[in-house]
Amino acid sequence: MPQYKYSALSRDGKKVTGVIEGFNELDAASKIKEMYTIVLQINEVKEKNKMAAFLSADIGGNKLDGKAFMLMCRQFSVILKAGVPIRRTVELIADKMTDKPLKRILEQVAKDVDGGRSLAASFEERGKKLMPITFLETVRAGEEAGSLAESFESISENFEKQSKMKGKVKGALIYPAFVFVVAIIVVIVLMVKVVPTFTAIFDSYDAELPIPTQILIGMSNFFSRYWMVIAGVGVGIFLAFKIYGNTENGRLNLAKLQMKLPVLGNIAILNSASQFSNTMAMMLRAGLPMTKSVTITSRVLDNYYVSQQVGKITGRLEEGHTLGHSMNEAACLPEILVDMTAVGEESGELEQTLSMTADYYDTELEQATASAIAKLEPAVLVFLAGFAGFIVIAIYMAMFGMYSAM
Repeated sequence: MPQYKYSALSRDGKKVTGVIEGFNELDAASKIKEMYTIVLQINEVKEKNKMAAFLSADIGGNKLDGKAFMLMCRQFSVILKAGVPIRRTVELIADKMTDKPLKRILEQVAKDVDGGRSLAASFEERGKKLMPITFLETVRAGEEAGSLAESFESISENFEKQSKMKGKVKGALIYPAFVFVVAIIVVIVLMVKVVPTFTAIFDSYDAELPIPTQILIGMSNFFSRYWMVIAGVGVGIFLAFKIYGNTENGRLNLAKLQMKLPVLGNIAILNSASQFSNTMAMMLRAGLPMTKSVTITSRVLDNYYVSQQVGKITGRLEEGHTLGHSMNEAACLPEILVDMTAVGEESGELEQTLSMTADYYDTELEQATASAIAKLEPAVLVFLAGFAGFIVIAIYMAMFGMYSAM
């Protein structure tokens, strides 16, 4: 909690100075007025200068550790269910926390809660951009409803499920891309280092070389002469995509393109449907209003285009339209999800319907990622095998021609 240095006048008119803690300057001033008649001056105490803060900063930044975060939520749920007061619960978890950013936040939250502040407000200020918005809003709703233990249990289950799904999606995208990059590097090494060795031998061959051999030598000469240009073009294309992706239109167009890609586009659509149904179910379970639930859900979706379209649904809801009708107009989510949402609204079982739909899309996403990996791996291997076979055939055809001419 911040400290404030103050000067004030006591009831007998004497000037006094001191230091007091407060959530903010107004909170500190109100505490001072309880003790003294007039507050003359109040300034926040800077505990560390910039150099000291830099030297004491945690190595590795403030990135949220997913496993540590889920463990923290489980611990909150278990300890609160045991009847331990919230202040003591935060202290216990902070004491055992090994993740430095979370430990620092929890220690600050413990002081805030001890001073009478709400848990959600403290997490929001201390966690800043580190804590997910779904976590903050669910905790706030749990505090208001008196069901904090259940809220933390719901958060833990949801983030564990989402973490598994994200891991599988990344695996479907990263592994084949890594293999393909390695394949390209191998091809370049062959062209620049291996093939020129045979080229020197073929230069002494008077007869005309086979067409595959001529093509191979031409490719090798091109890579040997212009490999730096090729590398520069590759880096330039990568940087151009990064810069374009940081613009509003770029993010929107690349997000649309992602959903239209063969194989991977289906994964992007299923991932958006899974995230939407899981997050909406958790928000409604926490007791949040429909409009706020949709707003929060739009902010956690990975695909930027879907996120923007879902964000616009809030306006339609405020106009009096149903969620199912608004989702249908947005036209960014699968029809099954839209239809199931409409059915859930009509039956008054929207939360349960979204939970069941989330399980369905989690299964579909898992199967789609496994299928994508199964399709992409052979494609890369066939490319490698085909190129290696071409090199072998080109070299052996030239060698056989040399032997027959002797």
